Amino acid sequence: MRAFIDLQKKLFPDVLDVMQRRYQLLYYIQIMQPVGRRALAENIALAERTVRSEVDFLNKQGAVEITSRGMHLTYEGQNILEQLAEFIKEVTGIKVLEQQLKDKLNLDYAVVVPGDSDELPWVKQEMGKACTEYLKRHIVPNQAIAITGGSTMAAVAQMMRSYRGADQCLYVPARGGLGERVENQANTICAEMAKKAKGDYRLLYVPDPLSEESYMTIKKEPSIKEVLEIIRHADIVIHGVGDALTMAERRKTSREQLELIKENHAVGEAFGYYFNRSGEVVHKVRTVGLQLEDLKDAEHVIAVAGGRSKAQAIASYFQPGQSNVLITDEGAAQELIRGLSL
Repeated sequence: MRAFIDLQKKLFPDVLDVMQRRYQLLYYIQIMQPVGRRALAENIALAERTVRSEVDFLNKQGAVEITSRGMHLTYEGQNILEQLAEFIKEVTGIKVLEQQLKDKLNLDYAVVVPGDSDELPWVKQEMGKACTEYLKRHIVPNQAIAITGGSTMAAVAQMMRSYRGADQCLYVPARGGLGERVENQANTICAEMAKKAKGDYRLLYVPDPLSEESYMTIKKEPSIKEVLEIIRHADIVIHGVGDALTMAERRKTSREQLELIKENHAVGEAFGYYFNRSGEVVHKVRTVGLQLEDLKDAEHVIAVAGGRSKAQAIASYFQPGQSNVLITDEGAAQELIRGLSL
């Protein structure tokens, strides 16, 4: 395919430009539907006149329907998007980005979705969709699936659907709650994901972090021990990666610990572990839930994180090679490759 695309670029560059523009329009309409021409033009950075002309063409081809509420994709438009997806990845270079990430981070699988979630919030939904597509291909009945909290994980749960085998799986939160917005807590996300998949779930009613005394007491509770056993032997783990200082603030970290995190130059965080640029653990929060050493028993460890601002955090987490799957966005991927090449 690469050779064919290079030939097209030489002989028919205009055709590829038009194809990419129309694919991009269909892609944005799918995400934002129902959407008006003006809103679409603002998000896609095209003149409203150009958008009007292209939308009229797509409407005549039966790919887009225009109503009083706005534009939305037809069944034909959805088919076009799906059939062109891999080709457009090759044309835009996203396929190359995915392969570079696989090679440099030693991954089994990498997905890069268009856009930058720092600038466009809906890109998180696209990462969530990519994650559920990966699950669709790999999930089997009677597996335990552990998922952490955060807004990106909430997007995964939002995009979850019932697949063959997914309704026979058990969904568990990978750790306790951070005392943040309830919709971003692992328990809420776990329950939502199980509901969408029509599966079963268990919850973990434990705060994060804990004092030493509380930690030792809670671990002995029979109901907590039962859920912890499931979590630590999960077949699939889905988690985010956070910026170290942002996560420290979310955890209401004490001033002493915050200074320690800064002094040790922590840049990334996952599962309560803080990593420096070299991937070394420089601080650990006492939490009830999944620990780094538990990941070795999981068949699929899927990190879902994006945004150019998180590239350094993602790189630090992947230095020791904890996860084997990365789902990210174009903004983070380009920054990651640039940083890893220096």
